[in-house]
Amino acid sequence: MDTGAGNDRDLAGEAETWQRLHAILLRLTPDLADEPGYFAEGWTAKDAVAHIGTWMAEGAQQLRQIAAGTYREGELDVDGANARFLATMRDVPLETVHVQASAARYQLLRAWHELPELTPEARFWVRKAGPDHVQEHLPRLEEWVDVLSGRA
Repeated sequence: MDTGAGNDRDLAGEAETWQRLHAILLRLTPDLADEPGYFAEGWTAKDAVAHIGTWMAEGAQQLRQIAAGTYREGELDVDGANARFLATMRDVPLETVHVQASAARYQLLRAWHELPELTPEARFWVRKAGPDHVQEHLPRLEEWVDVLSGRA
């Protein structure tokens, strides 16, 4: 989705951040993606990508609630959502996780661009679920995929 330079709806670095994530996905095979070690708690690279994608989907939902006037701050249990997202996506194949993350990114950007007003809550959610969140995970994900690739 084109965000155009100078637009109030620009998300600085979003496209570049997404391209870095996409490049990681292209390096993963299903076997490598399911290798525990991304986090000490046993997360895999696929779990990390699924986590990113499910939060993008959640962000799109929150932005739609903001647009509809039904958003209520603080109603989301982040730790509970993380646990649910992990359990739901754990057995999903890598290819589906990749497609889900791509679709969720599209929905997040679409919901952002369709907002009638850019409220502080909307700005929070697009950054939280979008580029800031992806950027938070990229260094470790890139490092882990380098380790996995060296083993292959």
